Amino acid sequence: MRTTLSLDDDVSVQLVRLQKTTGKSFKQVVNDALRLGLQQMSAPTLPRRPYSTPTVDLGPSLIGSLDKVSEVLAIVEGEAFR
Repeated sequence: MRTTLSLDDDVSVQLVRLQKTTGKSFKQVVNDALRLGLQQMSAPTLPRRPYSTPTVDLGPSLIGSLDKVSEVLAIVEGEAFR
């Protein structure tokens, strides 16, 4: 089958580079690339398992309640932080 393709510049450069390194004809390189791409696009995708972050118990807070930021800063930095 004959057809005309308009290739983006970056795709064309990659095809020419492959042609030079493999020694194949441009037509063969394009057909191989299309074949591989179509196989990947039509292959069923495996469902991904959602990632969950493991939890770690750090124990109780060493400075008491962390609910009030000003109290925590006073304990950690001293009263001079204000």
